[in-house]
Amino acid sequence: MSLSIESILLLVLVAIFWGATNPFMKKGAVGIEKIKASSRLKQLIQETLFLFTNFKYLTPFVINQIGSVFYYFTLQRTDLSLAIPVSNSLTFLITAITGKFLGEGQIHRNTYIGMLLILSGTTLCCFDKISTVESKLE
Repeated sequence: MSLSIESILLLVLVAIFWGATNPFMKKGAVGIEKIKASSRLKQLIQETLFLFTNFKYLTPFVINQIGSVFYYFTLQRTDLSLAIPVSNSLTFLITAITGKFLGEGQIHRNTYIGMLLILSGTTLCCFDKISTVESKLE
């Protein structure tokens, strides 16, 4: 498998799609806890109907799934040892930032430290994979 800047950018795009939509889906699902049914199957059906008829949930969900399609295609040309940590770690970071902008609460100092560590680790992983691929080409 080859690695390129394009692959890394696609992984970052996936993280943006996933991370930015998570807080919106959380906000869109408000009220689902009020749904009560007489059986588990009826509960599942009513909750599913609630989510898929609620555009505040459905719109970010569709965007999130577009991110999953990008992820699927990116996996075809990217090493798994890079794709998984880059996309998942950056998703956490983007979710925290988006949540802050949506007013979910103040970000603690330790969260900022964690964000810096995520960025540092992701950058090191990318540089390592790029340098390994380049040295094999020489």
